[in-house]
Amino acid sequence: MPLTDRERAILEFEREWRRHVGAKEEAIRAELALSPARYYQLLGRLIDTVPAQEFDPMLVKRLRRQRDSRLHNVGR
Repeated sequence: MPLTDRERAILEFEREWRRHVGAKEEAIRAELALSPARYYQLLGRLIDTVPAQEFDPMLVKRLRRQRDSRLHNVGR
């Protein structure tokens, strides 16, 4: 199943958010009309999907590594 427009927008935002002026949370609200909590929920689920991996494999790999590192460090 292909990515939805919103899923594609989330991945594109995550790939390029550093180009936005201001805090990431503000940019999430302004660009995607989502709360930061909802954005991170959707992103967390999205990076485990095949369509996301196919859309931007390097981004998905980096995000998975970051998530796994955070989870590993929490367990210490």
